[in-house]
Amino acid sequence: MLGVFSSGVVAPPDELVAAGSRTPSPKTTAEALVARFVSSSSPAVSVRISSDAHFAYSHTKESPLIPRSFGVKDEIFCIFEGMLDNLGSLRQQYGLSKTANEVMLVIEAYKALRDRAPYPPSHVVGHLSGSFAFVVFDKSTSTLFVASDQYGKVPLYWGITADGYVAFADDAELLKGSCGKSLASFPLGCFYSTTLGGLKCYENPKNKVTAIPAPDEEIWGATFKVEGAVFAATHY
Repeated sequence: MLGVFSSGVVAPPDELVAAGSRTPSPKTTAEALVARFVSSSSPAVSVRISSDAHFAYSHTKESPLIPRSFGVKDEIFCIFEGMLDNLGSLRQQYGLSKTANEVMLVIEAYKALRDRAPYPPSHVVGHLSGSFAFVVFDKSTSTLFVASDQYGKVPLYWGITADGYVAFADDAELLKGSCGKSLASFPLGCFYSTTLGGLKCYENPKNKVTAIPAPDEEIWGATFKVEGAVFAATHY
């Protein structure tokens, strides 16, 4: 899966900008990144929401344990990878039908977070149990919300392209070709929101998330860590 957003939606994280500056490396534009994804993952679906936001996904090489899905409702776009163990109970909590999938559930959870303030994001995302990573873009407010499960069962990475777009994907090699060293693994048990204070840990809301420069031999330029937290990464 791939989500690409301009600086008009999300300011490139300072930590990733600094990582790319420390070790300059080749990059490409966001448009080239999307084109590369589509050509390498055929058949693929590419959705250009506006000049500021672009989604793409494919079922190519998809694991039955972490399927990919895409949906849109009320101008809220969501791309989701993985499965929720408690989808049934969450459907009831949000008043959804028995046929609602993970994408529709996440969209409803995001709407609750957006419209029922104060509704802590750690409460919303913390109730999701299973293997997941998702990216939500609210076109009506140009708002971005991204989250990953606390065990890293679904890999998620983010980086900055040559033209300053912030990209999220489940393929590190794909992003490396366009983001160079301005690349990092998205931290486990965390969410990123353009309206709720940037990058935060929903498992340990009071713990600060910091970026540590990575050694030159690493594929990425920085590693994000939640202070005082211990997570066991189990990327498939």
